[in-house]
Amino acid sequence: MPSAPPSPSASSADYDALAAALRAHMQTRLAGPCDPAHDLLHLERVAATAVRIAASEGADLRVVIPAAWLHDYVNLPKNDPRRDQASRLAALEACEFLASSGYAPDLLPAIAHAIEAHSFSANIAPQSLEAKVVQDADRLDGIGAIGIARCFACAGVMARPFYSTLDPFCATREPDDARFTIDHFYRKLFKTAATMQTVAGREEAGRRVEVMRRYLRELGEEI
Repeated sequence: MPSAPPSPSASSADYDALAAALRAHMQTRLAGPCDPAHDLLHLERVAATAVRIAASEGADLRVVIPAAWLHDYVNLPKNDPRRDQASRLAALEACEFLASSGYAPDLLPAIAHAIEAHSFSANIAPQSLEAKVVQDADRLDGIGAIGIARCFACAGVMARPFYSTLDPFCATREPDDARFTIDHFYRKLFKTAATMQTVAGREEAGRRVEVMRRYLRELGEEI
């Protein structure tokens, strides 16, 4: 882990070195069996998306990169009663790690807020541009083609049926994603696009939602 963050005028190589150090740390932390919806690949995607959005929006990468890589530093199962505390715990432990690594103390509050605010269940509104970027990046990973994969991965972990045989697409009933996986599309995932905080995030969310709607149309032909 670099002993100090890159300067505001740092080169892309400096930020790449920071990301590589954070990735190596998380790879060690996540060693062993891991929820495939919140594994190292998830962190890689969120970090890459966050960097792209940050470049478009002008956000500070010294905050965005650590927050994106460490946003799931503490990850609790979706059915854990403490789920709404996970992002606060993640922010606390991630910033303890960064502080012990010599990361700039003045950046830690902004990183902590970005980690805390990324979570749906915590219901913390992002106040900074960097927090908005990280929240958008994480939420984008829950929709589109990868979102479909993650949704069904969670269904397997939770032993939840794919769909209701009587009404697979919630045409005549309220979605119940505690019982059926496809219901999660209607209860949460399709609504994610409306929560995007940045212009770049909203544009990408619109594209990904259409991918999901196209998938459901195809699924409807098969079941």
